[in-house]
Amino acid sequence: MSNFFDELQVGNLTLDNRIIYAPMTRSRANDAGVQPAFAAEYYRQRVSAGLIITEATNVSPMAKGYIRTPGIYTEDQIEAWREVVKAVHAKGSKIFMQIFHTGRIALPDFLPEGIEKPVAPSAVKAEGQNYTDEGMKNFVEPRELETNEVKKIVQKFATAAKNAIEAGFDGVELHGANGYLVQQFLATNTNGRTDEYGGSIENRARFLLETLDAMIAEIGNERTGLRLSPGGEFNDIKEDDAAELYDYVIKELNKRELAYLHIGTFDQNKNWHPVLRPTYEGTYFAGVGFDKESGENLLAENGADAIVYGKLFLANPDLPKRFKIDAELNEWDESTFYSPGVEGYIDYPTLEEAKAVEK
Repeated sequence: MSNFFDELQVGNLTLDNRIIYAPMTRSRANDAGVQPAFAAEYYRQRVSAGLIITEATNVSPMAKGYIRTPGIYTEDQIEAWREVVKAVHAKGSKIFMQIFHTGRIALPDFLPEGIEKPVAPSAVKAEGQNYTDEGMKNFVEPRELETNEVKKIVQKFATAAKNAIEAGFDGVELHGANGYLVQQFLATNTNGRTDEYGGSIENRARFLLETLDAMIAEIGNERTGLRLSPGGEFNDIKEDDAAELYDYVIKELNKRELAYLHIGTFDQNKNWHPVLRPTYEGTYFAGVGFDKESGENLLAENGADAIVYGKLFLANPDLPKRFKIDAELNEWDESTFYSPGVEGYIDYPTLEEAKAVEK
């Protein structure tokens, strides 16, 4: 029976508590994917987390699917992230970088000049729209990747992981969720390939597993984590054989002894934690939709090793302290989630700051 404030072993790290800060897209980087100086303060404010997982970070220029998202493929990007890591480590906390490729979700607006289409496992357009500063825009039909291109993207992830460790990060989380490129290979409605990356469950899972193996070869399994969202339909994803697919994936993950598996899903029809937790043999993080009580209960039931909090932690930089003393929580402001600048980014007050204002 665990609680929020028990220590937890993650790879070679010992976490002070089991309250994890979720990877939250914040869109503060410049057009070159370089984080601003004040990003270090944003992450420093949340060092009471047992582990901080950064916002999803692009592994290449073609990976970029959202406005002002950071990268980890240029020297300037690496240097900016280095300052973030220094700020977190100076307070004795731990930090992983989440890396991703958005695949078909990218708009031409965000891709290198002259590129008219994003890439994907198959040329299947996503239903829906993407956010830009000019308003919402429809997704476009992607270009199907050639087999040799898929293998090159695997190496982009490995290089990004290596760059993150060079910047000082304690580890790297592969984003295999939310309808981005990894899940586009997994899902039945986005992968119609006939090569070694399509068709059977084993083939559709190949890109995920090859990417993990390439990352592990660069940085070690003890510094490699994974986020999955089984059954989720975000970004027009359909996994018609999700039960069989994730049973296979979990068994493959058990062979790799990752630092952790992070399950955060928006599946409205199924609670995946009781399904996956008994099968997965490593450290298990549960996320999406938890409040203090539901997180405590899942830990007490051994339904997870740690609970991942997003918007609650975003709005409450000292969330573990507030949980510990059952303090009132700040409300988040959705209008500033993806806006440029410091408003709604580094100005959420801690308990002490709130009390000082009241006085």
